[in-house]
Amino acid sequence: MKLFEIYKLRDEVFTVEQQRIHNDIDDNDLKAIHVYDELDGQVAAYSRVYLKAPGLVTFGRVVTAPNFRGRGLGNELLPQIMDTIRDYFPGNKIEIDAQVQVEGYYQKFGFHSEGEPYIHVSTPHIKMVHAAL
Repeated sequence: MKLFEIYKLRDEVFTVEQQRIHNDIDDNDLKAIHVYDELDGQVAAYSRVYLKAPGLVTFGRVVTAPNFRGRGLGNELLPQIMDTIRDYFPGNKIEIDAQVQVEGYYQKFGFHSEGEPYIHVSTPHIKMVHAAL
């Protein structure tokens, strides 16, 4: 796996580009299934999927590398994420903490918002849920 390249990409986008001071690498990386697409030998799009609690699975750190944006990679990656959940965590409800600016994107894939937006690491987020697969 290209774990170092994945960490660099996450740091480039979530820490530097979004100007969020936080430790992007955490213990969830150890238990996560890392889902990614490669183009031209580089990690182009990425997410991690893991069991958040009994009966509850989540995914996050969804990112497209800046030099690969605008190619629809997110639309290709999200079905892969859902397939990973179906294969590894069947029957678990899905709950994500989405950045508010992509709430509509996740709604296209069957997610719905719960509650009010909140601030997480200086960025507005919203809890979104999807029925178990």
